[in-house]
Amino acid sequence: MEKIVTITTNAAIDKSTVIDSIAPEKKLRCSQPKFEPGGGGINVSRAIKKLGGNSTALFLCGGHTGNFFQQLIKQEEIDAIAIPFNGYTRENLIVLDSSTNQQYRFGMPGGILQEHEWRAVLDELRNSNGYEYAVISGSNARGVPLTFYDELAQIVKEKNAKLVVDTSEEALEHALQCGVYLVKPNLGELSTLCGVAELDSTNVVEAARSIINKGGCEIMVVSMGAAGAMLITATEYVHVAAPAVKRKSTVGAGDSMVAGILVALTKGWPLKNVLQYGVACGTAATINDGTALCNITDVERIYNFMQ
Repeated sequence: MEKIVTITTNAAIDKSTVIDSIAPEKKLRCSQPKFEPGGGGINVSRAIKKLGGNSTALFLCGGHTGNFFQQLIKQEEIDAIAIPFNGYTRENLIVLDSSTNQQYRFGMPGGILQEHEWRAVLDELRNSNGYEYAVISGSNARGVPLTFYDELAQIVKEKNAKLVVDTSEEALEHALQCGVYLVKPNLGELSTLCGVAELDSTNVVEAARSIINKGGCEIMVVSMGAAGAMLITATEYVHVAAPAVKRKSTVGAGDSMVAGILVALTKGWPLKNVLQYGVACGTAATINDGTALCNITDVERIYNFMQ
């Protein structure tokens, strides 16, 4: 297993297309669709590959769509461990209206996992060695309980590895109760965690440390949109402004940012550079069309500009 393992319980086939304009009750002519493997952890692994790194993608898949999903993963040349389940891998539809340049994202539900199926993910991690970082990203599949995070955190700890969590709502709150290495909430999610109506850049550090000091995490990366991002620990913090670019799409920006952070962490970079590289990766994803993630040429250009 590679140094980084990504975990995706709710993988998806992302089908993207372009139409001239959206109108009700009309047959809408679409462009040739593009198919890509998706889901939070999968996208992190894909972005890591684009950055010249390696990871192991651990995911569940099922049905004829699951077979197609595995073909898509193989094309990405990512080290993969596929765990079967008695259902189907979901499909998402992303439609770009070229007349307005607005994007519509339709997320479909996947199958419901049985206990032995999601436990197979934990067993794989328990029986594997060599990974230093485990990252779980995106929504959990139906049927996966919040206690999944308790067992996941314990297994990763026993392996002397570090758990990175990029999720939201109840799952994020529960993960922090378990105690993890790094989380990446946005301002709204951090506000909810702290039980306050609103946060801004002036009180982010205090809010983050209220969670860090309780043992929720060691590092918190807070994405703040146009204001950039902050990386906070118990003793230091770093703020990086978002570079000004012409944005085409925000799809994959968060996953690209997580990928950049992980690549930088495995290289032992100082925290300031870790955050800069993560922001560069997230920004690079926004200047590409549709569902494209970051590419290393854009990342290096943006990162060098930030120095």
